[in-house]
Amino acid sequence: MTGPVNVIGAGLAGCEAAWQLARRGVNVRLFEMKPEKMSPAHSSPLFAELVCSNSLRASALTNAVGLLKEEMRLLSSLIMEAADSCRVPAGAALAVDRTLFSGYITDKIRSHPLIETVYGEVTAIDTDAVNIIATGPLTSEAMSRCIADMISNDTLYFYDAAAPIVSAESVDKDIAFFASRYGKGEASYLNCPMTKEQYDVFYNALVNAEEAPVHEFDKRSPKVFEACMPVEVMAKRGYDTLRYGPLKPVGLPDPVTGKDYYAVVQLRAENKKMTMFNLVGFQTHLTFPEQKRVFSLIPSLENAEFLRYGVMHRNTYINSPKLLSFDYSMKTDPDLFFAGQMTGVEGYVESAASGLTAGINAARRILGKDPVDFPDVTAIGALAHYISSATVTDFQPMNVNFGIMSPLGEKVRGGKAARNTALSERALGVIRNLSSEI
Repeated sequence: MTGPVNVIGAGLAGCEAAWQLARRGVNVRLFEMKPEKMSPAHSSPLFAELVCSNSLRASALTNAVGLLKEEMRLLSSLIMEAADSCRVPAGAALAVDRTLFSGYITDKIRSHPLIETVYGEVTAIDTDAVNIIATGPLTSEAMSRCIADMISNDTLYFYDAAAPIVSAESVDKDIAFFASRYGKGEASYLNCPMTKEQYDVFYNALVNAEEAPVHEFDKRSPKVFEACMPVEVMAKRGYDTLRYGPLKPVGLPDPVTGKDYYAVVQLRAENKKMTMFNLVGFQTHLTFPEQKRVFSLIPSLENAEFLRYGVMHRNTYINSPKLLSFDYSMKTDPDLFFAGQMTGVEGYVESAASGLTAGINAARRILGKDPVDFPDVTAIGALAHYISSATVTDFQPMNVNFGIMSPLGEKVRGGKAARNTALSERALGVIRNLSSEI
């Protein structure tokens, strides 16, 4: 046994990194500031808390995030083990009961004999040790200053938003109906249909609703990340923007008449008992009273009980192409790794994947082995190479997608789905070979 390696932050990336280190016989000190100090968006003392949504997105291998999840399973990911154990119905997506999910990971981490948990805010880095900084997009101000000092202020900001949650029993089931788009997977989404007249009322209220005041530390001009854009910002881009986005009605006809609706709001289960549902795509920065007023205009939500209102908060990430190598270590200091959304990977699964890569390579650093360079024919490698590529300009957070992976080099008959399947099969073959080596 060797180490210890300091892992700072017990979110998805930090927990995955700690797990990968411990699996390789490396002692770990996992630092977590909760519950002594909570960020503006966190409420649970558990590790790996899911803030924005309970969905880990698509499961199919024709989708890049579905491929990434399967690669992580092959590499013995703790996050994927927890997600598979705590999943809730979500059609073709993988969603989890967020309390069970975080509890599963917390128990695994706390019970591992090689992982020591240290509670309290970290404000300085032990430069005599190998460190993985995984403090997340809500890094404390003191730690942000510490990081900024280390990277010469190459720190950027963007804004994220979380969707409201309503109680299932308060949704009018005489209007809402269960279905998944095009009938794929379980009929697990609760759909709230709208006529044109109902959409007009909702749309006009939404674009004129009052937004919450910006916190003192958030008074910079926000750079809203497209994948988590507040619904009111999206609506202001045009009357039909929502109807071609989160409220698109295609594939969700009336279950009785077969007629298409003008718009459809989808609700997704938050827990296995399906007693709570979140409004899909409704991340928002409206005031709480305005959320109640405006979202209650959605047919079937007139009497909705809001168990949690949406919130908006500052996220922080570094200029990774300038700073990081393919193994998530600093180019100027191979003993210092970063992981999670701070690196510019966007999304729960991507954050965990970066922690997995950083954990494996920090362990190899301690054990005197060469780092693993996951090739960009794999999803996990494509992310690592995207965030570390000097050719990337105007760097912004990135979800995994087939566009950042190395192309096949040959045409595949059968269209996009066949091509993506071929990309996935190639990637999984590479990961299977690598997993036996590492």
